[in-house]
Amino acid sequence: MTLSPVRTQAGPAAGSLLTEAALGRESFLRLVDLAADLKAARREGREVPRLAGKGIALIFEKASTRTRCAFEVAAAQQGAMTTYLGPEGSHIGREESIADTAQVLSRLYDGIEFRGFAHETVEELAEHADVPVWNGLTDQWHPTQMLADVLTIRETVSKELRGVAWTYVGDGRNNVARSILVTGAMLGMDVRIAAPAALQPPQDVQALAAALARASGGRAWVTDDPVHAVTGTDVVYTDVWVSMGEADSVWDDRVSLLREYRVRPELIAASGKPTTRFMHCLPSTHDEHTELGRRVLDRYGLHGAEVTDDVFTSPASDVFQQAENRMHTIKAVIVSALTSPENH
Repeated sequence: MTLSPVRTQAGPAAGSLLTEAALGRESFLRLVDLAADLKAARREGREVPRLAGKGIALIFEKASTRTRCAFEVAAAQQGAMTTYLGPEGSHIGREESIADTAQVLSRLYDGIEFRGFAHETVEELAEHADVPVWNGLTDQWHPTQMLADVLTIRETVSKELRGVAWTYVGDGRNNVARSILVTGAMLGMDVRIAAPAALQPPQDVQALAAALARASGGRAWVTDDPVHAVTGTDVVYTDVWVSMGEADSVWDDRVSLLREYRVRPELIAASGKPTTRFMHCLPSTHDEHTELGRRVLDRYGLHGAEVTDDVFTSPASDVFQQAENRMHTIKAVIVSALTSPENH
């Protein structure tokens, strides 16, 4: 007798979200449109829960505020339940493989969210799961953040995204910078990354963005000149330089490279546009009200690291609108995945 494998589906289940490029332009924009509709319905008191009886597993290798809360609140408002599996709360990766975990959770839940380190982990999870898998963040990509960011840009800059200039300033190698470059290119935007040569996006990411820009009529480019990058931009975006817990030697190197890439009022003004917006995915080191902020001040004499407090708290700042939009766009992701015909 020949035994057949338990799972016969090839590739991620319908409704999965692993990267922006894999999602594609039209599907990406449909999710943003759905998020806008769901946001309006919630605000106007006419939201209709569509996920009664559904269950979602939330796997977190990394600590989280916005991603965890957004998934839990979005699911609850739509009538679904969630189970949080933190770094120490399960056997995942230690006593049980990712493949086995995927099979177990697929039999208990209707969807799985993963936030962690290696992108290969979420890909393996999706390969072996029979339910949609959603990337809440990996070291390489952050697609749920991009959905929230694009919704925010549509609300604050222009409904028509083609030609909107979106500039990221800082460490261009991280997941947010990579995702901005690829997402902006895919959507036909004029997307720029300003980073020192040692911290620019990998060549394969730049090549992917260039191909997507050619297809969409957009523009994607990388420079080490932050003033050039922000000239004429509609949005200036940055992210933390180093995560909490990193060694002082890492901070010393990063501050040396990025000191001239801090987002200050002068850099915003260099856009030449009084309507230029500021965005940040959070958390942010913008003052001395955190342990990390005090450490940056004491060691480097900087009031704020990647952005100054007067920019972060200015009327041009959309950071908390972005944070709220994480919930609305994540709600769109799970509603779209769990109410589509493929998943009935």
